[in-house]
Amino acid sequence: MVMIFGVPAPLLLGQILLGLINGAFYAMLSLGLAVIFGMLNIINFAHGALFMTGAFVAWMLLHYAGIGFYPALVLVPLIVGALGVLLERTIIAPLYKIDPIYGLLLTFGVALVIEGLFRNGYGSAGLPYEIPASLSGGAQLGFMFLPTYRGFVVLAAAIVCFATWVTIEKTRLGATLRAATENALLVRAFGVNVPRMITFTFAGGVALAGFAGVLAAPIYTVNPDMGENFIIVVFAVVVIGGMGSILGSIVTGFALGVIQGLTSVFYPEGANMVIFLVMAFVLLVLPRGLFGKVA
Repeated sequence: MVMIFGVPAPLLLGQILLGLINGAFYAMLSLGLAVIFGMLNIINFAHGALFMTGAFVAWMLLHYAGIGFYPALVLVPLIVGALGVLLERTIIAPLYKIDPIYGLLLTFGVALVIEGLFRNGYGSAGLPYEIPASLSGGAQLGFMFLPTYRGFVVLAAAIVCFATWVTIEKTRLGATLRAATENALLVRAFGVNVPRMITFTFAGGVALAGFAGVLAAPIYTVNPDMGENFIIVVFAVVVIGGMGSILGSIVTGFALGVIQGLTSVFYPEGANMVIFLVMAFVLLVLPRGLFGKVA
């Protein structure tokens, strides 16, 4: 058997793959948080609950309407994004010009309400969501077995993250969004509907959480606590990458997933805390984060 650093190659590479899968969800969720915070200065603690909502909506579409996985990848982000529009217009918009701590407290309360509604409706045991037949099975690579669906998740997450980065950083739409958050009066003078742009930004951020929820449904049991299990780690990813940094969220999300996977091989007891150790070290050395802007 091939050994790498004294560890069987299938075990090591399997943990790296598992780390990439976790990293894909870290990247997508932290990306949505970074978009919302970077553009709107709102710390959206309800992001994990909206991720969970995406998984539940995918399950409901399948079991109540017979709508499968691939249509759900399109429909669920639209549905969760519409919920984001409702939240932004009704309760979040008044918080833009005050201390971000109020936004955090409000969205924390929203998260508890959403989780409570699903827990009362579906219980806490969890609901299965089958992998689509076209993505079942896997490929034998010689040194390890690669499940097809796991590979699809990593690829889909990478494509969505890259497309989001390009949209925000390299397009006219992204430039308008950034300008609207920096100087709304000036952008409004050019005929841009700034409130609509802000709503679109928030909806886009939570739609990313909904998309991640669909991808997560076949891997993790669909249950009201699945967002809660991710959100603390995702906030650590955002802090390490730099608050509001799109590129930082993507790179850090995937990297920390791999680091966590490798830690599971060499020091399993530290796998759950390694991300927070990295966060502490980064904040000591570089308080603004790896990709954060200098104030």
